[in-house]
Amino acid sequence: MGPKDKKEVDQPSQVLCRCQNCSNNSPNFWFYAWLSTVIIFASVLWTLVLRPDLFETWRPQMFQVNGVNSKLHEFYAYAGSSVQLVKGDASSSRVVFKMDPRRDRIGQRSYHEVTGDNVCPSMIRGVDHVRDPRLNKGMAFTLEERQALGIHGLIPPRFKTQEEQVKLCKENVERYHEDLNKYIYLVGLQDRNERLFYRLLSENVEQMMPLVYTPTVGLACQKFGLIYRRPRGLFITIHDKGHIYEILKNWPEPDVRAIVVTDGERILGLGDLGAYGMGIPVGKLALYTALAGIKPHQCLPIMLDVGTNTQSLLEDPYYIGLKHERVQGAEYDEFLDEFMQAVVRRYGQNTLIQFEDFANRNAFSLLAKYRNKYCTFNDDIQGTAAVALAGLSASLRITKTKMMDNKFLFLGAGEAATGIATLIVRAMVHDGISEAEAASRIWLSDARGLLCKSRTDIPEQKRIFIKDVPHMTDFHEMVKLVKPTAILGASACAGAFTKEIINTMAELNERPVIFALSNPTSKAECTAEQAYTYTDGRAIFASGSPFPNFTYKGHTFVPGQGNNAYIFPGVALGVIAAGIHHISDDVFLLAAKTLAQLVMEEDLELGRLYPPQADILRVSLIIAKVIAEEAYKNGTASAYPEPVDKLEFMKEQLYQPDYFSALTSRYDWPAYK
Repeated sequence: MGPKDKKEVDQPSQVLCRCQNCSNNSPNFWFYAWLSTVIIFASVLWTLVLRPDLFETWRPQMFQVNGVNSKLHEFYAYAGSSVQLVKGDASSSRVVFKMDPRRDRIGQRSYHEVTGDNVCPSMIRGVDHVRDPRLNKGMAFTLEERQALGIHGLIPPRFKTQEEQVKLCKENVERYHEDLNKYIYLVGLQDRNERLFYRLLSENVEQMMPLVYTPTVGLACQKFGLIYRRPRGLFITIHDKGHIYEILKNWPEPDVRAIVVTDGERILGLGDLGAYGMGIPVGKLALYTALAGIKPHQCLPIMLDVGTNTQSLLEDPYYIGLKHERVQGAEYDEFLDEFMQAVVRRYGQNTLIQFEDFANRNAFSLLAKYRNKYCTFNDDIQGTAAVALAGLSASLRITKTKMMDNKFLFLGAGEAATGIATLIVRAMVHDGISEAEAASRIWLSDARGLLCKSRTDIPEQKRIFIKDVPHMTDFHEMVKLVKPTAILGASACAGAFTKEIINTMAELNERPVIFALSNPTSKAECTAEQAYTYTDGRAIFASGSPFPNFTYKGHTFVPGQGNNAYIFPGVALGVIAAGIHHISDDVFLLAAKTLAQLVMEEDLELGRLYPPQADILRVSLIIAKVIAEEAYKNGTASAYPEPVDKLEFMKEQLYQPDYFSALTSRYDWPAYK
C-alpha cells in the first residue's frame, strides 16, 4: 500500500489514540470539552432552582430542625425559602413557614390583560355551553348555535331573548314571599347563568341589592349550613398553614385581580359566625361586578377558617367549618402573613385584597401592618367611613354649615365608628384646622361608656378622641353634655336611639342629623319613622340598611341608605385600573367628596343624602375616574401609558352582561392554488 492508502487506514485509530500527537490533545478540543461541562452544570443548576419538583424523589422526605422532625415537602427549603423553629420544648415548638420568594407573575400587569371571558374556545365542548354558567344562555341559544355546538335537542324548542329571560327571572323572584328564598333563587341563577344574573342585578339594583347583600345576606350567613349548594370561593383553614400557596393554585382562574377575605369573627352586627361568614365575600364581589363592572373571573372570595367561639355553631350539626375555638396570637398572625405572601406570589403585587368583617382587635392591627406593604384596605373601617362622611358632607348643604362647625357624638367605638371619626378629622384638616382641634369636635362612646381620661382600656388608635370629662355611661346624658349637631350609631344595639334622645336632639338643633348605621336592619339604632316622627319631620336621617319611604304630615321622605356599595366598587375599579399599589386614606376622602358632590338638590328635598341606588354604576365610574386622575397626578399610578380620557378608559374595562355569539368567527382567505 502507498502512503495515501496507509493514511486512510490509520485515520480511524487517531480518534481513540492517547499518544502525544493525537488531535484530542489540541487546545480546541479541551476548550470545547470545558465549555460543554460548564453548560451541562449550569443547566442542572438552573433546573434545580426553577423546577425543584423534578428532583423531589432525590430529596430526603424528613429533616430535623433543632431535633424536631418535619416533612420536607411541607416547606419550601430551596430557592431562598426557609423554616424557623420558634423557641420552646420539642413537643410545643412551632415551625414558622417562610414563603418562597419566586412569583407566578412578575412585573406590572395591565388591567386589560385578559378581555372578555377567560375561556379558550379550543378547550370547551358543545355541552359545556349548557353546563358552564359563564357560557350558558339557556333558551337564548339560536338554532344555528344549537346545531353547531351539538346541543340541539338538549334545550326546549323555544327561542328567547335575554330581555325575556330577565323579565321572567324578576317575576320568579317576586313570587317568593321570604327574602331568604329570594336569595337562594338568585344564588342558583348565578350558578346556572352568570350573565343573566348580573344583568338582572345591574338593571334592578334597588330591588335586588338588599337581597344579595345587606340586610338579607346577614340571614343567609346565619343559615349558611342549610342553604349551601355549590362551592363558591376558597376555604383556607388554620390547618393548611404552610400550604396556602398550594390551595390558591387550586383555584381554576389564574387572572385574579380582587380578593375579598374574612375570618368570620364579626359578621355585620351578628357576631362570630365562623365559616358561615363566607356569604359576605361572595355578596361583596357580586357587587364588584354588578356595580363597577369588574369581571367575575377576576374576583375571588376567601374564607380564612381559624375556628369559632360561638358555642351554638360548635354544636350545630350542619356547621360547615372547623369545630374548635378560634386560634389566636402568634399562630394567627403567622397564618395571615403567609396568606398575604401567597396571594402576591400567585397573583402579583398589585392584587387588591379587601378585608371584611374581622374583629376589632385584628382589623386595626392588620390594616396598620399591611397597608404600606400590599394593595389592601378594610371596608368596615375605611369604606364605612367614606360613605358616612359623604352623607355628612351632603347634609351640610341642608344645614348651611361647614364640617368644622359641627359636633359629632358616636354610639359605638369599633371599626366603623373609629374609621368614620378618623376620616372626619382628616376632612376637617383639609379644610384648614389642626388635627387636635378637629378631634376635639368628635366624641366616642362604647359599651363601657364615654372615652375619657379616667379610662385605661382605650387602644392607641382611639386615644386622640379621649376627653377630659367625668366618665359617663348613659348616652342620653352624653347628648345633654356634648350638645351634638349629629349623632351616629354604629353599635349594633337595636333601638338605642330612644324617643328621649331623639327629642333632645330636636330641642338642640333645628335640623338634627341622625345616622343609624348598624347592619342588618334589625340592629339599627332607630328606624326612619322614629327619627322623622320624634323630630316633627326635621331630622336629616340616614341608615346602614334600607328603610321604606315614610309620609309625615303630607310630606314623603325617602330615607338615604349609607351603604358601602356607593364606595368600595368604585374605589376597587380605580385602584385596579390605575395600578395603585398602596391605598391611603386620601383615596377614601376623595371618594367621599366625589360621592357627596353627586347628590342632587332633588335628592336632598326628598330627605335622601345619597344618589338613587339605580345610579351606583355611574357613581362607581366617576369615583374610579377621579381616583385614577389623582393617582396619575401624584405618581401613585403604575399602569402605563396614562390614558388620556380616564372616564372612557374606565368604561372600556367594564364587564358586559349581554350575551355574545357562542360560535367562533368565520372568515374567508384569498383564493390560492
